[in-house]
Amino acid sequence: MISTFNKKSTFELIITFLSGFALLFIIAPILGIYFNSSTKEIFSSFHDEELNSSIWLSLWTSMIGTLLFSVFAIPFAFLLARKNFRLKNFINGIIDLPIIIPHSAAGIALLLIVSKESFIGKYLNDLGLSFVNNHAGIILAMSFVSLPFLINSARDGFVLVPERLEKIALTLGASPTKVFFTITIPLAWRSILSGMILMWARGMSEFGAVIIIAYNPKTAPVLIYERFTSYGLQSSIIAATVFISITLIVFVILRMVKK
Repeated sequence: MISTFNKKSTFELIITFLSGFALLFIIAPILGIYFNSSTKEIFSSFHDEELNSSIWLSLWTSMIGTLLFSVFAIPFAFLLARKNFRLKNFINGIIDLPIIIPHSAAGIALLLIVSKESFIGKYLNDLGLSFVNNHAGIILAMSFVSLPFLINSARDGFVLVPERLEKIALTLGASPTKVFFTITIPLAWRSILSGMILMWARGMSEFGAVIIIAYNPKTAPVLIYERFTSYGLQSSIIAATVFISITLIVFVILRMVKK
């Protein structure tokens, strides 16, 4: 008994140490930002209209992109969870491509499609819809790099929903649409909401793809980079501290709501 207890204690000690190191690796850089920011400077930044505008822009554009593309991503995730078809594994790999490729390259790829010189971009421009240096371009760039998080999370949630419940409802006369909205969605909603939160958070922090398509109007990550290159580290630290604080508060609130 003593030998077993000692082995278990040693294992738990190793796991705790490794976990603590991983947690420290995440927390240390964030704490470093706060330690190098004075309270006076942080409060004075509340009057920085450019910073406040960029943070608000990051928040609402990422949210709009998440809500807009969820209309397409959630049904797509359901299809991937329920249907087996040729090239399914290939398509699952394609879904993760925006996460893997450099985001500056993703921005260039998007720019080739929506710029005024492209066929699609020229057509959209004739309709009065411009993506370059526009809010629409920011939403497009954010959504492109963050959409896989929603699709993957929703798909995993749908997989966990017992198909027998859906089949029973169908045999009782419910339509596929009614089954989807009254049984499948309610049972998978936690995974869907988690995916939407991840998509929103990832899109809000996007820099590489956004700066290629829309340097202006400036999102918070673009503004932080500009202040670092133009005014130095200290100026960018304050902007980064405020942005991290606001996103952390919002993210924690959303996680609490999810529970």
